[in-house]
Amino acid sequence: MSSEPAWETGRCLCGAVVYRIRGPLRPAHACHCGQCRRQSGHFVVATMALPEDFEVIEARGLKWHASSEWARRGFCGECGSAMFWTDDSEISIAVGSLDDQSAVKVLRHIFYDEKPAFYDVADGLPKFAQYEEPMDDGG
Repeated sequence: MSSEPAWETGRCLCGAVVYRIRGPLRPAHACHCGQCRRQSGHFVVATMALPEDFEVIEARGLKWHASSEWARRGFCGECGSAMFWTDDSEISIAVGSLDDQSAVKVLRHIFYDEKPAFYDVADGLPKFAQYEEPMDDGG
């Protein structure tokens, strides 16, 4: 039996961006910030990987947009799928781009105070006004 950690895989809608993540997926957070909503059309649920546990294996469509002075967002330039957010210390990965989303558990809502009034969330999970660190509870 191999002691190598399993790889989770994902891709954009058209397959021009394909990636893999080594090891178990971290619990996800739902981000309601204005940038995530503008990029995706709604709030974003994302898991996280460290750069050394993340690998793009097909990058022909991968484009990056510097969304702030310290972070950038990755998307497919061919089909438009919003996929990643990074500050180079970690990579947030849109859960909807994973091939198998069944193991993902949402841990919390972040930037909840920025959400528009047209929706509410009643899932009982903690809601924070910003990104809460450290995420010492596994997320």
